[in-house]
This record gives sequence, structure tokens and C-alpha cells, in this order.
Amino acid sequence: MLIGIISDTHLRRGQTLPAKAWEELSKVDLILHAGDITNQNLLDDLSSLAKVEAVQGNCDGWELNGLPEKKILECEGKRIGLTHGAYGKGKNTPERAFLAFEKGTVDAIVFGHSHSPFLEWREGILLFNPGSATDKRRELKYSMGLLKIESSKIMAEHIFF
Repeated sequence: MLIGIISDTHLRRGQTLPAKAWEELSKVDLILHAGDITNQNLLDDLSSLAKVEAVQGNCDGWELNGLPEKKILECEGKRIGLTHGAYGKGKNTPERAFLAFEKGTVDAIVFGHSHSPFLEWREGILLFNPGSATDKRRELKYSMGLLKIESSKIMAEHIFF
């Protein structure tokens, strides 16, 4: 299973993802958006490519307030925690994302908020932030991610553009 991961798109009405992001997302079985979507139209457009799962970010207003702050998804026998990373205990975004899920409940945690790509294994759990495909802030390049589940292994990679 191939999962496309985006976060922190912050798109206004009439704006869309870069062509590279659409190209990569057209190859996946599932799309995860880790919050700060800001426009429901993006989720609608993405759903034309694959099933979309999303959580609410700290910049998502009334239009997206029906989204949960976190969720756990079952994919090919792996449990993936999805959260934005802005809420809860912890001194930084990866720590808040890690602490958002009880130990033993997930195999991977996908999060956003910082706009900074992040990949780390912590206590046997993959922590993955795709960065942002539209708002790179202090990063040199825009980014997104791919999560691959194959033969009971879970792997992640960043795509930079």
C-alpha cells in the first residue's frame, strides 16, 4: 500500500497544490492530510484521486471544524496515528505528536504543524512530518511524503521540490 502524506497546505479559495504534489498523489492508494488545510475544496479535489483522511489543524476554521484533532487508521495491518501536532503536552511538535497516542496503540504517527520535514524512529514508532508542499517557511524546498507498507514493514520518504 502506498500512502501520500501532506500537511500545512494553508490554501485559500482558488489556490491549489503544485503540479509535483498532484503528480505524486495520483499514484497513491490513500491520502493523509495532517491539518492546516484551511479550505474544504482541497479535500474534495484530493478525493478524486484516492480516499482522503484528514485531521484538523490549529488554522482550520469553522469550515473544517468537523474534523477530529487526531485519529488512528488501520492500513495493511499497521496502525497509523494522524494528528496535527499543535495540541497537548510536549516541548516541541514531534514530542506533542508522540505523546498524543498511548504507547502500544500505533506503529507510526503522521503529523504536521511545524512545516519542517521530520523522520525519526522513537521507541519502535515511526514519527513522520511531510513538511509543506505550499508553505515551506524556513525550509529550502517544498515537501510532501510517501508512506509504504509492504510485507508487514512500514517505510517513509520525503519528496522535495
